Amino acid sequence: MSQAGGANVAVILKGWPRLSETFIAQEIAGLEARGIALELWSMRRPTDKTRHPVHDRVRGRVTYLPEYLKDEPGRVFTAWLKARRLPGYAAARAKFHADLERDRTSNRVRRWGQALVLAAELPPSIERLYAHFLHTPASVTRYAATMRGLPWSVSAHAKDIWTSDDWDAREKLDDCDWLVTCTNVGLQRLKELAADPAKLRLVYHGLDFAHLPAPPPARPPRDGSDPRDPVVILSVGRKVEKKGYDDLLDALASLPADLHWRFEHVGAGSLSDALKARAASLGIADRCVWHGGQPQKQVFAALARADLFVLASKKAADGDQDGLPNVLMEAAHQGLPLVSTQAAAIGEFIEDGRTGLLVPPAAPRELGLALGRMIVDPALRQRLAQRAGEVVRTRFSYEAGVEWIASALRGQRSESTVAARAAE
Repeated sequence: MSQAGGANVAVILKGWPRLSETFIAQEIAGLEARGIALELWSMRRPTDKTRHPVHDRVRGRVTYLPEYLKDEPGRVFTAWLKARRLPGYAAARAKFHADLERDRTSNRVRRWGQALVLAAELPPSIERLYAHFLHTPASVTRYAATMRGLPWSVSAHAKDIWTSDDWDAREKLDDCDWLVTCTNVGLQRLKELAADPAKLRLVYHGLDFAHLPAPPPARPPRDGSDPRDPVVILSVGRKVEKKGYDDLLDALASLPADLHWRFEHVGAGSLSDALKARAASLGIADRCVWHGGQPQKQVFAALARADLFVLASKKAADGDQDGLPNVLMEAAHQGLPLVSTQAAAIGEFIEDGRTGLLVPPAAPRELGLALGRMIVDPALRQRLAQRAGEVVRTRFSYEAGVEWIASALRGQRSESTVAARAAE
């Protein structure tokens, strides 16, 4: 039975816990605080060696699905024996085979096997399934929900929107009960594919201010003129193509020789060795500090000692791109001025010349000019940082969004959603 005022919900995730997905952990902790009883079903085991404090606030039981079916064949076979007796099994199998005709990959087969385990092992108390990401987690969720005859919903983010095949996204949008996504640009893309756009809602992740450290006191007015006291430029993000760290290194190398700066980076990723080699070839390796993946306490310590924050997002060759990175809002909350690109949904937060500086994506020269302008002008940094902080505090609290999701998970709808359906 549900807790009083709550709902028993299974949340399907790519991996748990993950340092790079604090926005998901923040939402889950907020839902539990609002009385929603959650179980977490993760498609992968954790690979990060540390965790954030928000992960420790989550109380829901965590179950790990078999990441590769060959690793747990007995579990998968036992699940199939049980799942094939479920009333929705034939319908789910038909959906899987239709998908497999268009996507003949081992990845598709793996999702079916994971869905069999999920459907077979879900306790009878579960009333709804909720997936984070529209691609593989939603595939597992869709098949399992069909087998169990349960409603399901999904939160779409960035890569999952831009790299999913249209047919795959359309069918999930048709099947799901509702969908939330965290950027307006993502919402508009999904509305183009949805037969019922009223199912879709924009919910910015925002920040849980109650669990963030207070912004540090005013920063020193460094201007890049003192080699003993360089301006500290910080970026936080995974070392992957869409984050544009190759462009950022080129931009840093283009800065005037008489400007004194230090670049610090926090984040893991597959391009680590390549980026370090690039910094060396550009002659700036001695000015670059690579911290790797870090827990939240160390991330905020880095934000506190920095003078400006930069993120050089762009679209990757496979179509992957950012949504609206939470780290930009965290940096603004901590009083840092922002330099970023006009990629994806970043312009939904940063207004060029008012709350930060924006340049075209994949444009190292323009990025270097913006960084140089910020380095030499501490008054500009202070002015832009103050305005960005005000925008974060007034428009990007996560409270309203998590309240809507909690209501929707209880099977309720906001007045605006009901009105939108009635107006069709």
